[in-house]
Amino acid sequence: MNIKNLDLNLLRLFDAVWRARSVGLAAKQLGLSQPAASQGLARLRHALGDALFERSGSGVRPTPRADRLAKAVQNALATLEEALNAPEDFDPLRSQRLVRMHLSDIGEARFLPDIVAALQKSAPGIRLAALSLPHNQISGALDSGQLDLAIGYLPEVTHTQQLPLLDDRYVVLLRKGHPVLKQSGKQGLSLQALSTLEFAAVRTHADTLRILERMRWQHQLRLTVSHFLSLPEIVRGSDLAVLIPRNFAQGFAAAGKLEILEPDLPLQDFTVSMHWSVRFDKDPCMSWLRQELLRHLTGRGTRKV
Repeated sequence: MNIKNLDLNLLRLFDAVWRARSVGLAAKQLGLSQPAASQGLARLRHALGDALFERSGSGVRPTPRADRLAKAVQNALATLEEALNAPEDFDPLRSQRLVRMHLSDIGEARFLPDIVAALQKSAPGIRLAALSLPHNQISGALDSGQLDLAIGYLPEVTHTQQLPLLDDRYVVLLRKGHPVLKQSGKQGLSLQALSTLEFAAVRTHADTLRILERMRWQHQLRLTVSHFLSLPEIVRGSDLAVLIPRNFAQGFAAAGKLEILEPDLPLQDFTVSMHWSVRFDKDPCMSWLRQELLRHLTGRGTRKV
């Protein structure tokens, strides 16, 4: 086919569907209605003479030709976006850019104050929008430009550029005076003693649920909540324990009446990272922002990011 007859927006649609394996999710990432996305995909199928995608479960799977096209399309789109979006010079003091960033509830509490303080000093015109997307949508949102950055413990987010910000681990938080603490010996509490606890958990931190399953404590789960920030008062006023990142447990415990235990648990250690799409790797604004955030959030900032 002759490329002059091709609407380049159809290539963006093709790329989004290929990455998301879903026409509906791709449409959402591109700001389209699902009927509009389906019609665009039909036009591209007709132009190329190939089905491109076939139904598979709740989504779609690419045909062999679509898989062959995918890398070429991604490279072409990345080249165009870099050329069109990169100004000759970037001045953080004059930039009015809107930066969209995925942060969890804990991510907002841990990182957002430092991010706002850093930008108000170095780039006061930059605007921030903190979003929270389902983890299986983050890679596609970064690639489509719906998100500029994602910060968090995001093991489901793949095929991105990333840099570690901090290492953390899950610990057990419970109230001071909890009956189980009376069983503590010189070596601390045994796992057998901890196995008598009843737990609260946060559904968005799936590893806490996996830890309970590995320890065969899942039947002692009594409360599931949406956010960690609701848990300190619940734990202070009950005999429930919670698996929570140590970084936040320390802040909660500093407010009083809470105790931190660090037993040896599976899946305990994890790393919080900053993620972005390779398609926007050379965007001068985002390169500057990543460097600035790395410096303010970790004390590092001497290497190119």
